[in-house]
Amino acid sequence: MTASVAAAPSTVAPFGSRLAAAFDARGQLCVGIDPHPYLLNAWGLTDDAAGLTDFGLRVVDASVGYAGIVKPQVAFFERHGSAGFLALEQVLSAARAAGLLIIADAKRGDVGTSVEAYGQAWFQPGSPLEADALTVSAFQGVQSLAAPIALAAASGKGLFVLAATSNPESEATQTAIISRGPRAGHTVAAGIVADVVDENQNQRTDGSSPDLGSLGVVLGATVNFTDYGINLDSLAGNGVATPILAPGFGHQGAEFEQLGALYGAASALAIVSVSRSILTAGPHEIAGAIAVQAKAVFQWRG
Repeated sequence: MTASVAAAPSTVAPFGSRLAAAFDARGQLCVGIDPHPYLLNAWGLTDDAAGLTDFGLRVVDASVGYAGIVKPQVAFFERHGSAGFLALEQVLSAARAAGLLIIADAKRGDVGTSVEAYGQAWFQPGSPLEADALTVSAFQGVQSLAAPIALAAASGKGLFVLAATSNPESEATQTAIISRGPRAGHTVAAGIVADVVDENQNQRTDGSSPDLGSLGVVLGATVNFTDYGINLDSLAGNGVATPILAPGFGHQGAEFEQLGALYGAASALAIVSVSRSILTAGPHEIAGAIAVQAKAVFQWRG
């Protein structure tokens, strides 16, 4: 895979190395920062930029010491326009200052210079929106993401490519069979997983490369991976493991106790993403809710 982007190598450790360190220090829980209007109301906050900022900063503060990863859902900020993005910038700045890994859940995707610009917005050091990783869509093919993949590698960032998502509407598309090319005969989801696994291997240039790659896939906890033709063992093997962003726990129905059964050999690679089942605890109880759920997830760290 090639890209049109030339960037100076970063002095920041690769995202995969930093993710592995976060796993070791705080476990696999990722706290979603999802300021739904009903949650803002329940927290006694206004549905505006000030409320978004207050909400996000409280979640960041509550996560420190209990979780190592946060995942702001960009859509809830974006709906307030420039004021919402300013609120998001303040939340991202606070999370960086607190030493939390940030996965920006923006699900960007495009081709050429457009997708390259997305990468610059979220990966460029010093950018107001700088995050550690970004969720992306590969509807135009994983190869269409060459530019942000190159930018991520150069700046020590990561990408999580949507593959088998937890929403039921996605099943027909993601289990469709690819008819041509090197992944012919695979499902769409399995083809994406295979491409990401291969790209992680391609980035391993010498023995100093991390055991955990910086490119990951989104595999929802409510998905039957056998039906999707996804080989979970492939993510854990081949020298460089491929991390998983795993939504679907908590409010969507998957239980922490199922982590090992759901992801098998790849369970130690799964970022357990939880939002509403934590956020509904409210502003005064959220730290306790994060502590309880972090402990429940930590036991699976293998």
